[in-house]
Amino acid sequence: MTSQKSFKSRVRARMVKTGESYTTARRHLLARADRPDEGETPTPTPPPTAAATQTDRIADALLRERTGRDWAQWFGLLDDWGGTAHTHTEIARWLVTVHDVPGWWAQTVTVGYEQARGLRAPGQRRGGDYTAGGSRTVAVPVDRLFAAFADGSLRARWLPDVEVRLRTATPPRTFRADWAGGPTRIVAGFEAVGETRSRVAVQHEKVTDAEQAAQLKAYWRDRLAALKRLLEADGDDR
Repeated sequence: MTSQKSFKSRVRARMVKTGESYTTARRHLLARADRPDEGETPTPTPPPTAAATQTDRIADALLRERTGRDWAQWFGLLDDWGGTAHTHTEIARWLVTVHDVPGWWAQTVTVGYEQARGLRAPGQRRGGDYTAGGSRTVAVPVDRLFAAFADGSLRARWLPDVEVRLRTATPPRTFRADWAGGPTRIVAGFEAVGETRSRVAVQHEKVTDAEQAAQLKAYWRDRLAALKRLLEADGDDR
């Protein structure tokens, strides 16, 4: 009941801020469970190895600090609820609305639970496809880091010979695009780290198999390193 009241308070706070109706404000908050990168930018983490799971990547202490429970506690709660019989979206939404877990952390717990219960392999999405990617901290303001993705001429300097077709963008927080004509796509999230440093985390989605995912992890590690060199060298020249 307390969590439900907390969620309703968040809905009403959004109503005051945006002027939306209760139904519209509630719908937007629920959407954060499905598309967390639009609601908040995740804290980028180093790209995991092929065998890394969410429980490897996120320590119990950090999860407890951000969500109020550690992995074992969340897994027990989800088992009692019948989590394995629910879809990814249903689990994440339940965590947001019933337990007031922020959108990105609801996704983190959901993926960790699905991996632990054999519903998906590490790096694999619930539907069977895989994701890959990486992250970097760069010594430039976040607006400049975002522009390196959004500005086609600047992007071509570190990401050459590939077609990137914009889907949606929320400057300077998120950038979504189709990759090389599809069917894969990229989602980049940006975070300021002070006035002169920022982070980007890239997820390459709808990858068909684990081998391709491993290749893309190596690719993004190389390309993000090139991005860092380019932007920091440009900054030194100014």
